[in-house]
Amino acid sequence: MEVLVELQQVTKIYDSGAESPALDGVSLTIPTGRFTAVMGPSGSGKSTLLNLIAGLDRPTRGSVLVDGVEINRFGEAALARYRRARVGLIFQFFNLLDNLTALDNVIIPAQLSGVKRREAIDRARMLLQQLGLAGAERSYPARLSGGQRQRVAVARALINRPPLLLADEPTGALDSHSGEQVLDLLRDLNRSGQTVVLVTHDGGLARQYGDQVITLEDGAVARPGLTALGAAQ
Repeated sequence: MEVLVELQQVTKIYDSGAESPALDGVSLTIPTGRFTAVMGPSGSGKSTLLNLIAGLDRPTRGSVLVDGVEINRFGEAALARYRRARVGLIFQFFNLLDNLTALDNVIIPAQLSGVKRREAIDRARMLLQQLGLAGAERSYPARLSGGQRQRVAVARALINRPPLLLADEPTGALDSHSGEQVLDLLRDLNRSGQTVVLVTHDGGLARQYGDQVITLEDGAVARPGLTALGAAQ
């Protein structure tokens, strides 16, 4: 299977006086088209791992490769281009702009990438319709439920058609029903070919939705490459 993401002996130290690094010699691969769940308790290094793959942070030592390219060698401008073109990010708290409609929130990454406004709007409308939000285009985030806001955030993450979708605790601010809807959506996207990396502290969710589960403990991989039992096929 083709590898999309590879970490080679990655260590991340935020504070030289810290007892232990945030990540400590992590090596792993994420195949193209896989739904990979990264699980572990708070402080295990999950979000640090996601930030390194997203190019939001750099390793202290080691290499982060995406499509065989070592992104940690990029300058800031190249990293910004990489994120716009290659990565879709979904966060726990949505990060929508309250003064913009759902539609305008979704088209921001496309406009930053130089997509013409008309094309960006067409893409956004199609995504919102696919995500069950066709009637919410002109609604502001404050008028939407938590589940709806997270689906707007998913549409925003997908607007540039990135090969890699990174979700950091995307259900953490949602009730159980809305959270299940968002995770089912991510699974449907994966079934259509989207590579998904989900960070969660919930082992049950990781095993239910991930077809590859990576467990982090104290900044290290505890069980690399474990195939989740009962994962969606």
